[in-house]
Amino acid sequence: MKTIIHRSIAPLGGIISAFILFIGVVIFLVSSHVSATNGSPTDGRLITIHDRGVDSVILTKAATIGDALQEAGVKIDQSDAVEPALSEKLVASDYQVNIYRARPVIVVDGTTRQKIVTPYQTGARIAKDAGITLYAEDKTVLTRTDDIVSEGAGLRLTITRATPFTFTLYGATTEARTQAKTVGDMLKEKNITLSADDRVSVPVSTEITSGLIVRVWREGKQTITVDEKVAFSTDTIQDGDQLVGYKAIKTLGQDGSRSVTYEVVIQDGKEVGRTEIASLTTKESSKQIEIIGVKISLPPGSHEDWMAAAGIDSSDYGYVNVIMNGESTWNPAAVNPNGCVTSTNRGCYGLGQTNLTSLSAACPSWQNDPICQLRYFSRYAVNHGYGSWYGAYVFWSANRWW
Repeated sequence: MKTIIHRSIAPLGGIISAFILFIGVVIFLVSSHVSATNGSPTDGRLITIHDRGVDSVILTKAATIGDALQEAGVKIDQSDAVEPALSEKLVASDYQVNIYRARPVIVVDGTTRQKIVTPYQTGARIAKDAGITLYAEDKTVLTRTDDIVSEGAGLRLTITRATPFTFTLYGATTEARTQAKTVGDMLKEKNITLSADDRVSVPVSTEITSGLIVRVWREGKQTITVDEKVAFSTDTIQDGDQLVGYKAIKTLGQDGSRSVTYEVVIQDGKEVGRTEIASLTTKESSKQIEIIGVKISLPPGSHEDWMAAAGIDSSDYGYVNVIMNGESTWNPAAVNPNGCVTSTNRGCYGLGQTNLTSLSAACPSWQNDPICQLRYFSRYAVNHGYGSWYGAYVFWSANRWW
């Protein structure tokens, strides 16, 4: 009898099917990863959470930072600090969220000790959280506690107070403070250099004690002491999630003050000159921190589309293109700080480069609104003696300005 052999093709078909399924799964996972990385609003927003040295990333459609953390199961204690704030609305594609966990801190201020729970990292901010007033001359040192049994695990903030004393400098009296041990060291600390005609009411070797009265004056010379304001400086933080033109104050600056002594030269009863001989800072100024937007959001389309939207005749497109390309390379946020100099203005702005006052009055969001700018410059081209874009082009070609 002949043996009939049946060859099955099922295993080969199964392998092929499994391979196709595997490829499909890989494509799906890669697509999902790319979508998450892009972080478009339709897929969600990427939130990177930095919490006690551990970083985690979530994709969320939550409305605020707080909602996103709650969705991720991250618990925030009322004593913790979160930056950006929990109430901040999610509008960008990705965020970096820092969580500062509150921990116990022993605050040692002379003979006073108190234990607080705070998330802050600097001595000045921890002291403020503890309701303690610090002066500019006071010093703070932050260390780990070395007595776990009595103090528990945490940090210790030690405050070394400056000694208060009464200081009269060339006629101006203030309640001053110093870390120096002697009057001579105090004068060096405050950058006061005595001349041959200066006198001090006590020996420079005198120990600084609370309530000590020290006077410095100049003999044979007429001096005056005045209080002057010290203007605060400003630092800016660029925010790529906010449009150009956005400006917000994160920390309000405060002016300081100083007591300045001048040597005054008097001739015939009139002041003919003065020289600063000493100054004493009576109040430190604090910087103002401002957030400015740097994101530019331009309307869609080409330069021709912008010109059409601005109502410029298509026959003038070539003239407009030459001028705008030469003035700003078609950058609506272009700034030339050395141009357009007059008695009341310095700096040229925008597509066609003009003074900021006129441009911002016509187009409040000028950095992001090239169409409004083109309308503004079109009126300029027609009404500024050129009569038309062609006339403006002829003048610009000859002078490279208009």
